[in-house]
Amino acid sequence: MSTTLHQRSLLISAIFGLAANCALISTPLAEGQKPIQDPITGNEDLGDLSQPQQALAQFYRGFNTRDLKMIDENFADSDEVAIDNPLGGIRRGADQPHLMYQGVFKSSADVHVEFWDYTIHRAGDVFWAVGRERGTYHDGDVVKNLNIRTSRIFQLMNGRWRQMHHHGSIEDAKLLGDYQSAVRSAAPITK
Repeated sequence: MSTTLHQRSLLISAIFGLAANCALISTPLAEGQKPIQDPITGNEDLGDLSQPQQALAQFYRGFNTRDLKMIDENFADSDEVAIDNPLGGIRRGADQPHLMYQGVFKSSADVHVEFWDYTIHRAGDVFWAVGRERGTYHDGDVVKNLNIRTSRIFQLMNGRWRQMHHHGSIEDAKLLGDYQSAVRSAAPITK
C-alpha cells in the first residue's frame, strides 16, 4: 500500500512540476499579467489567423454574424474537440460545434456576445484564453443581458489556430434558466 501511495505522490509531483514548467514558458507576459478590457467583438481585422487574437476574433465574427462556415473553420476538424457550455452540455467530436451553434443560430433568441476581461496564455503550439463574455439575447420581445465565464483552447495547425475546446458557464441560476429556455424554445439543440 505504501508503494502505491509513494507512486501516486510521485505522479502528483510530476503533474505539478509540469504545470509549473508550462506556466514559466507561457507567453506573452504583458498580456498575461493584467486582464485585457478591450473586447473582442468579431469586428476586428482577421488578416493574420496565425495570431491568437485574430483566431478569437474569427470565432466571435462567426458567432455574431451566424456564419456556420466560419465557426467550422475556427474549430479543428478533429474528434478531440470538446465543448462544455450552458446550452449543449458536454459534447465531443468534430461535428459537435456545427450542430450546437446551428441550434443557437436557428433560435429567435438572437444572441450576441463579446469577449472581454481576458488573458491569453501560450505554451508552444497551444494557446488558451480565459475571460468573460457579455452580450444580449431576446426572450420574446424583451432584450436581456448575458454574462458568461469563458475559456477557449486553440492548437496551431498548418500555420493557423484551430479551436479544440470551449468551456462556458453562467453563475446566475435564474439567468441560466431563462437563457436556456429562450434559445431552446425556438430551436432545440440536437445532440
